[in-house]
Amino acid sequence: MAKQTIVTMPGDGIGKTVLPEALRVLDAVGFEPEYVHADIGWDFWIKEGNALPERTIELLEEHKIGLFGAITSKPKDQAAAELAPELRNKGHVYSSPIVGLRQHFDLDICIRPCRSFKGNPLNFIRRQGDGYVEPQVNVVIFRQNTEGLYSGVEWTGPPAQVRAALETHPKMARYKDTPSEDLAISARIFTRKACHRICREAFAYARKFGYRSVTVCEKPNVIRETSGMMRAEAKKVAKDYPEIALWETNIDAQMMWLTKNPEDYGVLVAGNMFGDIISDGFAGLVGGLGFACSANIGREVAVFEPTHGSAPKYAQLSPPIVNPIAMILSACMMLDHIGEVEKATRIREAVGAVIAEGKVRTYDMMRIPGGPQALSQGAAKTTAMTDAIIARLG
Repeated sequence: MAKQTIVTMPGDGIGKTVLPEALRVLDAVGFEPEYVHADIGWDFWIKEGNALPERTIELLEEHKIGLFGAITSKPKDQAAAELAPELRNKGHVYSSPIVGLRQHFDLDICIRPCRSFKGNPLNFIRRQGDGYVEPQVNVVIFRQNTEGLYSGVEWTGPPAQVRAALETHPKMARYKDTPSEDLAISARIFTRKACHRICREAFAYARKFGYRSVTVCEKPNVIRETSGMMRAEAKKVAKDYPEIALWETNIDAQMMWLTKNPEDYGVLVAGNMFGDIISDGFAGLVGGLGFACSANIGREVAVFEPTHGSAPKYAQLSPPIVNPIAMILSACMMLDHIGEVEKATRIREAVGAVIAEGKVRTYDMMRIPGGPQALSQGAAKTTAMTDAIIARLG
């Protein structure tokens, strides 16, 4: 049987550090695919005026599975200023390559597990009586990945025809005296089809893995049309899953409740922006972005990535000190997706064993500032954390 081919996209900053560590773990667990490297990120924006080259899209179209590190994104004025001189003022416009991948391949299902590992010193604790309790957090966020505020339909200085269309809405009257050049507009676009699909995927996941509830986390009391559509589709889908409770929360209230009773929640579903917010909030309860993995799944192509950024201030440190666990757990999600569940389980158990033992901890797990001094304070190198996980694979 032909080997699975994985497209590897280290990207920028610490993506180039943590992705090779994940590959070391995959090798140690006995996963033997073919890897093909793909170009993506800031270097290619500067040199080519395109952070997502067409050759990378072609590799993913061919091989279907990608493992991604991290990217650097900057505001449009900074991005334009960093272009190679010969490319400036030639119409190049920077856009996030990971958002570009999601939209090009319709990777509309984003799954972000937030599960606490026993013994992690960064786990959320709560005062109870005269002592403290550490609730077990086991939440999975389903984020609609291609629509909402990330759809890219926006303007500063909207064209006349756009403005004229918007002014048919009575609430645009308050902006009638605002010059177009002083007006910035971002459209929050939901479609019923996409809302239905993300809700159905969330309920199917809850049934498969035994979660008792799905919470739709939006803001329908204010953002009545878009959040209202997501809520309506969740209620339709819930009828097919009578054993699973449908809960509803507003995003602002949910950010408060997640630190009061996080153990009560199971699967959450939200649009793009609110899903991004709530997943980072829950990630903070289970150790932060050093433990936050994710999957971007479409009907044919899937890309797996940690949700942390490129952290450029740590990228040049030698030896590296960043936590590779989020990248390693993202690789586990990839293994699950392609049917290598036993290998994914072994890696997760090894990660859990290293965390529980507590002998090897990166600087974030020690709650100390990052930087070269972290190693002298007892923090583990990136490679040492990977070595410890590999040693636990047996």
